[in-house]
Amino acid sequence: MGKIILSQRRGAGSIFVAHVHKRKGPAKLRPLDYGERNGFVKGVVREIVHDSGRGAPVALVQFRHPYKFKRITARMIATEGMQTGQFIYCGKRATLHLGNCLPLSAVPEGAVVCNVEEKQGDRGAIARASGEYCIVVSQLPDIQRTRLKLPSGEKKTLPWTCRAMVGIVAGGGRTEKPLLKAGVAHHKYRVKRKSWPKIRCVARNPVEHPHGGGNHQHIGFPSTSSKMSVPGQKVGLIGARRTGRLLGGKKKIIDKEDKKK
Repeated sequence: MGKIILSQRRGAGSIFVAHVHKRKGPAKLRPLDYGERNGFVKGVVREIVHDSGRGAPVALVQFRHPYKFKRITARMIATEGMQTGQFIYCGKRATLHLGNCLPLSAVPEGAVVCNVEEKQGDRGAIARASGEYCIVVSQLPDIQRTRLKLPSGEKKTLPWTCRAMVGIVAGGGRTEKPLLKAGVAHHKYRVKRKSWPKIRCVARNPVEHPHGGGNHQHIGFPSTSSKMSVPGQKVGLIGARRTGRLLGGKKKIIDKEDKKK
C-alpha cells in the first residue's frame, strides 16, 4: 500500500491546523453608517497590539456608538505614524491625515492610501500587508470612479464610495530582516497554517509522491494531470491549457529582421 501524500493530508488537520488562540480577530474598517456618509466620526487609538500570523500591527480604536450611550472598539490595521492617544476621523468630511479613513472621492490625486475597499462596505480588502500601499493615479468624475496603482503595479478603477485609510501600512521592511535559523521559520509558518519545510516532489520516495523515486531526480512522464484526477494523482500541472516556453519574443525579433531585409 502507498502512503497518503501531502495534498491528501491537508484536510485531515494535525500540522495543517491554524493556531488561532492568540489572534486578536479580524482587522476591518468600522461599518459604514450615516455619520460617515454625511460628515465624519471621531475615534481615539487606545492601543496598538501585535496579532499572531499578521505582519502589520493592529490598532484598537474606540468610537462612540451611533445610537446607544456606550463606546465600541474597532480593530483596524495600523498605519505608519499612528500612535496611542491619536484621534482618528472616518467619513466624507475627514481631513487628509495619517490614519484617517475617507471615501476615494475625497482623496486627491497622488495621495498614498492603504486598506482600500474593493466594494462599498466590505471594510477593507486591498493593500493590507505590512509596508503595502496604493497610489491614487487619477479621479474620473464622468463615471464617478478612482484609478489606483496597486502594490503589484497593476492599475485598477474603483467606485468613489469605496473607503481607504490615508498612509502606508505599518511594519514595512519585515521581509528584509533575515530569519537566521530554521526555528524562526518554523514558528513563522506555524501560525500561518502553511506546510514547512517544503521538499521538492522529485526528491521524495515513490510512496510519498507520484514524482518521487528513480535513479535520477526526474519525473519520467508528462507532469500534466486531469482536473478529474483522484486525490493522490492530482499533482503537477493540473488541467493545463498549454505547456512549454512562449516564443513570442523570438518571433518579434525574426519579424523585425524580415522587415529590414
